[in-house]
Amino acid sequence: MLQETSGKTLVDRPVLVVGAAGMDTVGMLDEAPHLRASNSARVRLSFGGVARNIAENLACLGQPVQLLTAVGADRSGRQLLYHTGDCGVDVSACITVDDAATASYLAIYDADGNLHMALEDMRVLKALTSAVLKEREELFRACGLVVVDANLSPTALRTVFSLARKAGVPVCADTASKSLAARMIPFLPRLFLLTANSTEASVLAPTQAPVSGPQTALKTARWLVSQGVQTAVIPISAAGVCYATPETSGRVPAIRTRVVDPTGAGDALTAAVIFGLLNDISIDEAVRLGVSAASLVLRHPGAVLPELSLEKLYDNLVI
Repeated sequence: MLQETSGKTLVDRPVLVVGAAGMDTVGMLDEAPHLRASNSARVRLSFGGVARNIAENLACLGQPVQLLTAVGADRSGRQLLYHTGDCGVDVSACITVDDAATASYLAIYDADGNLHMALEDMRVLKALTSAVLKEREELFRACGLVVVDANLSPTALRTVFSLARKAGVPVCADTASKSLAARMIPFLPRLFLLTANSTEASVLAPTQAPVSGPQTALKTARWLVSQGVQTAVIPISAAGVCYATPETSGRVPAIRTRVVDPTGAGDALTAAVIFGLLNDISIDEAVRLGVSAASLVLRHPGAVLPELSLEKLYDNLVI
């Protein structure tokens, strides 16, 4: 179990999650896409953002959690904060930006659930500056664990890691996307937990063979550990999840499930693994819980399953 230097466990202290929150628009194509034409699809709108999704999942599992993000002074921002707070997440530290719109993410998936294209507008997160983070230093001192996503600027990320180190709390990171993954490279030696999908992990480990299956995923996870990461977790879609620590490594196969909406599955996995490690669950079992969480979200039309619970994770765990 994660412990303070005094020997006290950290599970009862809030997890501080720093990063993106926004509105998701997701389209699932009914057939092969036709460019420069309308396409038949199932479209849904929901609250999203990597950090926000992780925070809501943790709250569903009963973990005290505080979210630090930025939203616009618009209807979407107000609704997002209200919904997230109503789910049990402490949103009192979030900031509202008058001259920016709440972040948004637009994803188009093909009929098999593979991402065809995505667009995102995260400009509001520029408001999470080093100065703003330093003004909220007490949040780092009060938390038991920091979770950050790569949507923050490189300067803001440095500040997050600096404040966490000063407070003596471990940091978990989610690389968020292939285009942002490289922002985490300078911080690999300081990570307690890193989650990155196959394309993101390949960016983090440019000297290794690209992650294309279980063997290369395991090799890359072990390489990340050799760079200082305490626990590396690499989901590889239908092939499951590979992981490594200084003591062990392995793979948990995926749970076969019908894919209704892929958005948020990785965030659910990250949250469940964090919850497991906070509660003295072995890394092998924590990753199994993460796979269960991801499969539940895959068949739910939204980024977070509102009814998520530890009991539901174990009920779904048939591997």
